[in-house]
Amino acid sequence: GTQAQTFEQMTAAAITGLKPEQVQIHTTFLGGGFGRRAVPSSDWVNEAVHVAKAAAAPVKTVWTREDDVRGGYYRPAFLHRVRVALGDDGLPAAWDHAMVGQSIMTGTPFEASFAKTGVDPSSVEGVADSPYLKAIANHRVQLHDYRAPVPVLWWRSVGHSHTAFVMESMIDELARASGVDPVAYRRRLLADQPRHLGVLNLAAEKAGWGSPLPEGRARGVAVHESFGSFVAQVAEVSVEGGRIRVHRVVCAIDCGIAVNPKTIEAQMESGIAFGLGAALSSAITFKDGRVQQSNFDDYRVLRLPDMPKVEVHIVPSRERPGGVGEPGTPPIAPAVANAVAALTGQRLREMPLRLRA
Repeated sequence: GTQAQTFEQMTAAAITGLKPEQVQIHTTFLGGGFGRRAVPSSDWVNEAVHVAKAAAAPVKTVWTREDDVRGGYYRPAFLHRVRVALGDDGLPAAWDHAMVGQSIMTGTPFEASFAKTGVDPSSVEGVADSPYLKAIANHRVQLHDYRAPVPVLWWRSVGHSHTAFVMESMIDELARASGVDPVAYRRRLLADQPRHLGVLNLAAEKAGWGSPLPEGRARGVAVHESFGSFVAQVAEVSVEGGRIRVHRVVCAIDCGIAVNPKTIEAQMESGIAFGLGAALSSAITFKDGRVQQSNFDDYRVLRLPDMPKVEVHIVPSRERPGGVGEPGTPPIAPAVANAVAALTGQRLREMPLRLRA
């Protein structure tokens, strides 16, 4: 499958000497692209066309899993430093937020779109446009673009995949520092944001926020806007054998007019599974310029026994439709981290989430 037919068509044409209109792309159902199949360099198509041209025959080119893990494009590593001053009312009075990370647009045809400002919007989305910051007169957001030889590109939910984790973890910390329930604290901060508030209230209600849980379990909450949709999630977790176990996730989404509710539900479930794998276990590390992982034995994705029960609730809306393929991913990591903090007192500020002994 492919997410970028035009790039592939142009790549094949350049290699074969054909005109682009002479190259036919057969688009299959993706199953899962997550950004890896929208690469401007069309690396795997480039390779396949070169092989077929050299062989002067149709050739099926297949990467091994090891090829894929070690020769891919990766979500850029980001470091956030946040300093917040609380007012007498317990609400943020000043917010200073600095980020360091690689731009996914550098070196692509899309780089020109932000050349005038020098800021890649996908690096700061979810922070620079956060409703929390809009309500704080004294706030500053800084981006330090770090250049590294690691090939990076989009990853499901793009910049929101790390900014939501930081923002919603921080809001939870502020709530606890103020001695206020995390849902009640968000309600105060989002009082003039009806769509954020709508999903927050729905998720909290359906999850039974504030009601007793079995011993050894706790709930955490997160709410985030991305791709024109608003999503809140409540995660119920425990710690088993030193590992975080997520038992239940209640998700509420306002994506505007719900054209196909079953598709929305399925996309929320898959976005939660995708994000939960990254939150709990999936990690790519480098040593001496090489990726250390190779397959699913050392790059662990979420497995069936790890999958929680997921409940999806759709807010009735007449607003314009927003996205559903990506917005389910950003809130899950902070919801889980916030639940772990409530359960253990440990504030985990790094992904994958690792409990301290």
